[in-house]
Amino acid sequence: MATLGYSQTNFDVTSYGAVGDGITDDSQAFMMAWQEACGATSTGPTLYIPNQKTFFLNPIRFEGPCKSQVRVQIMGQIIGPADASAWNGEDAKMWLTFAGVNGLHAFGNGQLDGRGETWWKSCPIMNGCMRPTALAFLGCSNLTVDGLKSINSAQNHLTIGGCENVVLSNLKLSAPDDSPNTDGIKIGSSTNVQVFDSTIGTGDDCIAIISGSSFINISGIACGPGHGISIGSLGKDVENATVEEIHIKDCILNGTDNGARIKTWQGGVGNARKITFENIQLNSSRNPIIIDQFYCPTDGCKNQVNPIHWNSNLTI
Repeated sequence: MATLGYSQTNFDVTSYGAVGDGITDDSQAFMMAWQEACGATSTGPTLYIPNQKTFFLNPIRFEGPCKSQVRVQIMGQIIGPADASAWNGEDAKMWLTFAGVNGLHAFGNGQLDGRGETWWKSCPIMNGCMRPTALAFLGCSNLTVDGLKSINSAQNHLTIGGCENVVLSNLKLSAPDDSPNTDGIKIGSSTNVQVFDSTIGTGDDCIAIISGSSFINISGIACGPGHGISIGSLGKDVENATVEEIHIKDCILNGTDNGARIKTWQGGVGNARKITFENIQLNSSRNPIIIDQFYCPTDGCKNQVNPIHWNSNLTI
C-alpha cells in the first residue's frame, strides 16, 4: 500500500489495494487514493483507474475542497452493485459523487456500468422508490468531464447540481429505450454549463434542464432513443421555478419521442425564458415540438392554475 506523499502526481488505485476483479469491493481503496490525491500540493495530482480491470464500487462520495486541481483518469471499467438490495440501506440517490471540488477534470475512455436492470424491475419510481444517479457532481466549480462512457444507469447517467463553469464533452451515455427514467444528463441549479459533441441514447430525456439553471449551451448532440432534449419538468409541488438563457443548436435527434420540449406542472410559478432551439434535425420523432404546461406523468394530478410563463425561439 502506498504511503502518504503529498508531492506525488499519480495516485493509482491499485497501489492502495484495489483489486479490479469485478467482485472485490474496491471502495475503500478508491477513497484512500482520493484522500491523498485531494490533499496533494503537487500540480495536477491524478487519481488513476487503470485499464484492463473492472472495479466494483459501492456508493462512494469524493469530497472537496482539495489543495490542488485534481484530475481523475478513468481507463478501466467501474461497476455498481448488481442487486438493489445490496445497498443495505445506503442513501440510494447517488452511486458515485464528487462534491465541493474546484477545478476537477474527469476524463478517459473508461466505462461506468450502473447495472440498472434490477433497479428498473424492482424499484418503480412512480411508487416512490428511489434509484441512484450513476455519476453526480454537486457544488463543483470549473469542472471538466471529457470522453467518459456510461451504460445502464439505474436512473440518471450524469447529474450536475449546484455547479458553475462546467464543460461536458465527448460523452457516450446509453441505456435501453425501455429503461425507465434513465436520463442522460440532468442539469439543475447550475450556471455556465456547456455540453457538446456527445452521443446519448436512453429511456428518458437525453438532456433535462431543470429549475435554477442559466446560461446553458448545448451543441453537437446525437440523441436517440429517448424523450428528446427537455426544459423541465418545472414547478412540481407548486414550486417557484426559473430557467433562462438556454441555447440548444446543431443537434440530431433520431427516433425520439420528442424533439424540443418544455414541460411544466400545473400550479408551479416562475419563468422559463430566453430559450432557443436552433438547427435541430429530427428523424422519426413523434412530437417534434411540444410545450406541455399541464405535465402529468401519472394519473390523478390535481387541476391547478398559475402556469409558469415561458418564452423561446424555436428554429427547427
